[in-house]
Amino acid sequence: MKAAVFHGAHDIRIEDVDGPPPLGSLDVLLRPYWCGICGTDLHEYAMGPIVIPSHPHPLTGATAPQILGHEFSAEVLEVGSGVRSVRVGQRVSVMPLLYCGSCYYCRRGLNHLCQSMACVGLSFASGGISELAVVPASHVSVLPDSVSDLQGALVEPGAVAAYGVDTAQVRPGDTVLITGAGPIGALASLYASALGARVFISEVNPTRVALARSLDVGEVIDPSKIDVAAWVKDQTEGIGVDAVIECSGNERALQTAIASVRSAGRISQTGLHTRQAAIDPMVLSEHDITLAGTWCYPVTDWPRIIDLIARGRYPVEKVVSAQISMADVVEKGFETLLSPTGDQVKVLVNAR
Repeated sequence: MKAAVFHGAHDIRIEDVDGPPPLGSLDVLLRPYWCGICGTDLHEYAMGPIVIPSHPHPLTGATAPQILGHEFSAEVLEVGSGVRSVRVGQRVSVMPLLYCGSCYYCRRGLNHLCQSMACVGLSFASGGISELAVVPASHVSVLPDSVSDLQGALVEPGAVAAYGVDTAQVRPGDTVLITGAGPIGALASLYASALGARVFISEVNPTRVALARSLDVGEVIDPSKIDVAAWVKDQTEGIGVDAVIECSGNERALQTAIASVRSAGRISQTGLHTRQAAIDPMVLSEHDITLAGTWCYPVTDWPRIIDLIARGRYPVEKVVSAQISMADVVEKGFETLLSPTGDQVKVLVNAR
């Protein structure tokens, strides 16, 4: 079968590989439809291997080379003998996190913090940018007719963004600043708006500014031209926003978040920092500000996110800027997304 395979930094190949591993009694065989290219995938391509194991993973035994893709929808082709939750022919979205079920965190329902966590498409035999994949049946959720194949591939990043907003305890009527309008920032904006919040979006990249404005969920401001914290205070009677969802993962944005949130407000650090960032912790103390990190999402969130999409409350498809073939995944996917002059935000790969 054909698949996009990571061999090392700047070395992803579309090649013929052996078919997926044998189907276990609790597994399903899938034909992937659409698969998103995630920021984690980009980091692997640019500087990896980082998450992709160079030695056998303790939970899955996987090691590079690795079939990529963890944000994907698919059709069920075959089910294991013990599977009752899904049928052949159904369309599904894959929850890619794999966990041991027995460590300290798994026993407390915090499976996304599993001490030996693995991930489909990063540290597992299968991935979504391939013609076939095998995953545990427990990790797929059926898509209703009202959710498209393309939307099904966006449940995973949609869950990341929703967890960031939920961690900030956003409620109807709140004012929310989203720093960074990449895929997760754009999705967080849609989700916060669906909750009934008044949304402000801070973004400097012109392509992402255009995407953010097209969402029509709130005002978009350019931090290279405007003092965001001062502007936000002006919009909120000098108080500041109730919550900030920091989605850019850079130091300046985090400092802006702290300066923009009101006393007793909450900041959710949803974007991943690739380097250290300096802040003034005294400001957190003086203003009783909560700064909380997030990692992935609750593994049980798929049915809820799918339902929001199905009811039109969470139009995740609005963040997609390009749809490409597997053959073009390097040039029109990874290279374009990493280019300083790239004109794409969220790229989905047609795996068929």
